[in-house]
Amino acid sequence: MKHALIHIVDDEKNIRRSFEIILRSTSYRVRSFESGESFLEALEDEAPEVVFLDVLLPGINGIETLKQLKTIAPQTDVVMISGHANLATAVEATRAGAYDFLEKPLQKEKILLTLQRLLERRSLEIRYSTLQASLEEQYRIIGESPQIREVLRKIEKVAPTDSKVLITGESGVGKELVAYAIHQHSLRATAPFIKMNCAAIPEDLIESELFGNEKGAFTGAGEKREGKFMQAHSGTLFLDEVGDMSLRVQTKVLRVLQDGEFQRVGGKETLKTDVRVIAATNKNLAEMVQEGTFREDLYFRLNVLPVEVPPLRERQEDIVLLTRHFLQRYCQRNNRRVPEVQEGVYPVLQNYAWPGNIRELQNLVERLVILAENQRITVQDLPGHLYQSDFPARQITPGSQTLAEVREAAERAYIEHCLESAGGNVSQAARLLGVERTNLHKKMKALGIA
Repeated sequence: MKHALIHIVDDEKNIRRSFEIILRSTSYRVRSFESGESFLEALEDEAPEVVFLDVLLPGINGIETLKQLKTIAPQTDVVMISGHANLATAVEATRAGAYDFLEKPLQKEKILLTLQRLLERRSLEIRYSTLQASLEEQYRIIGESPQIREVLRKIEKVAPTDSKVLITGESGVGKELVAYAIHQHSLRATAPFIKMNCAAIPEDLIESELFGNEKGAFTGAGEKREGKFMQAHSGTLFLDEVGDMSLRVQTKVLRVLQDGEFQRVGGKETLKTDVRVIAATNKNLAEMVQEGTFREDLYFRLNVLPVEVPPLRERQEDIVLLTRHFLQRYCQRNNRRVPEVQEGVYPVLQNYAWPGNIRELQNLVERLVILAENQRITVQDLPGHLYQSDFPARQITPGSQTLAEVREAAERAYIEHCLESAGGNVSQAARLLGVERTNLHKKMKALGIA
């Protein structure tokens, strides 16, 4: 940390002078004090990052100064120094919050090494805190509608338990946010939150992702690796799009849910894991059970505590809040001022059906932030399909087209719309349309959609 403020507290002038010479050759700022009282008074101006504090001081001693410092500025790190130290003093200083204990005569290399380690640790703590705050902001559930309040009420109830949760809802409604909120309010909050999208991994690799594999278990397995179940040990495993899991993998997952035991791919050792499983899907698992494409016993294992997340079209009052939230996020990310949203924009957003839900709104806001002219967002900046029909059937002259031609044009318009809201991702668009990805590819080819 450049320009860190370092305080030296020692009644010996030569010691203070030595510290100043050593530290001022670097980029650190240094202040010296000959007593604990004068040092504590200076804390009102600015708290230092690190203090080198002598044990034996006139007036209040170093240990008492340390205790008062930790009350005033607990974030400040303290290194105790003494020429008459004993084990009891070192233990007392450590219990009072000291980071390290150096004996006189002091060595330049030892001082600089201790300081470097301290400041590196502080830098890592700051970065971790920043990342944690960013993560909390990313996963924050935005909304005040009755529907989202009901979801938050359910989160509050199910989170403290250790039961399995099944989150249902359309693609893009924020099921992962709900899963993370449950984890953060559970007894496992300090343990890992591991997520896995079952639809994004090829079937021949999903077992390895879930359970891990031994070296040489299959082509390309160059080393032993742990799977998601072991990575999430003592924490939470979020299985997104669990309805896309094959029956073979479902059988193995069921065994883990029953007794917590599994084997790595290519392995013989039986491993145990303690995880809370939260699953999510945009499919109707009850119907899949009837069709024979999802195991009934696994469905009942997962569906202990169901939480349904409403689509965005059912919570119109949250659209303004979400839009403002995304405006703040993307302006900060792109180092831009938050643009003025002109009258008429929000009513258009609220009246739109949002087939892609929050993800579609998020993508739109990011695009508007980047393309906004003169720091303003107007109705003219919005895509046409938001405030007018993509396929105005009533404008077609009766008899000018056959029903098959009209149906084909409507299908093309809606598929293109879903592809746009999914950012061109065919798999995601297929989920919005409720069809298999291969079938969507065939339909796109037939309709001439690139």
